Amino acid sequence: MKIIRLTLTTLTTLSVLLFHGALSAGGEAGTPKPFTAIYKASYSGIGITATRSLRPLNDNTQEFRFHAKSWLAEIEESSRFHWDDQGQIIPQQYHYQRTGLGKNRETLLDFDWRQRTVANKVQSNPWSMTTPTGVLDKLSYQLQLRNDLLNQRDTMSYRVADGGSLSTYKFSVMGDETLETAIGQLNTVKVERVRKNSDRITYLWLAKDWDYLVIKIVQLEDGQDYEINLTSAELDGVEVKGF
Repeated sequence: MKIIRLTLTTLTTLSVLLFHGALSAGGEAGTPKPFTAIYKASYSGIGITATRSLRPLNDNTQEFRFHAKSWLAEIEESSRFHWDDQGQIIPQQYHYQRTGLGKNRETLLDFDWRQRTVANKVQSNPWSMTTPTGVLDKLSYQLQLRNDLLNQRDTMSYRVADGGSLSTYKFSVMGDETLETAIGQLNTVKVERVRKNSDRITYLWLAKDWDYLVIKIVQLEDGQDYEINLTSAELDGVEVKGF
């Protein structure tokens, strides 16, 4: 049973930490381009595969989907949003569902920007709260980070609707690194998730030449560590390759 718990935690971490770009269609110049990326990780000897994909919708919004699966559990996650004129993401709906061995979980958030509210529509755990300007969901804040890196913005702090309250996620750029990967060498920037009063340390490497696509994640906690690595990707119809 311990392995099951750890595997579910790892899948959730993949969901929270793997970053993704937004479609340029209907967005501001300089926003990340459409992409599909496949990642692999291993925890306690159990292999995990994760896929992210982005697509435009007919109402001029954008949607990306995340899927992570092991033989014990599966996660599906999606966010629908659009960009405003200042390059800020305006989330509209967020959906998260985890199934498999262990406890299933679902979240469905609807954002009402006229009323400035967000509500969880899942009957087993309903909640609602007011939303100040700039609030994001658990996927869209990651898109906003990538866009901010593309546009060389210094502020990397995001307010996120999380379980009926607001959480603040902060990041710090540590510097540039040339990273050896499964698809060749890539020029990356290393970013750290900033946490207070936590032993958990998370580092991310994002490809500077490929719209800051996430290439690698390393997390350290309780004397253990694991890695998530990109195995293949396509960005705006072009295969992502190193040099």
